[in-house]
Amino acid sequence: MDDFEKHLAEKMRDPAFRAEWESLQPALAVAQAMIDAREQSGMTQQQLAQKTGIAQGDISKLEQGSANPSVRTLQRLARGMGMTLKIEFQPNAAR
Repeated sequence: MDDFEKHLAEKMRDPAFRAEWESLQPALAVAQAMIDAREQSGMTQQQLAQKTGIAQGDISKLEQGSANPSVRTLQRLARGMGMTLKIEFQPNAAR
């Protein structure tokens, strides 16, 4: 276990921290999915920007998780990468 994982495990014992961490996970998953899809399509942020008309800086912010994309923006990005957007709801693991 590296230092970050040790630190995170310690912090996760705090219920307030855990709740905040868990609330951020969906946004981080969207950002990671965008990065993975762009890399899978073999495109740079600049190429995707040219194809979609979305500024490269905005794509960067989305991938960093510092901006919250609309469904419309996600659809534009997916089309620009030759993909379709799929959003799904899944049951909680605790059920």
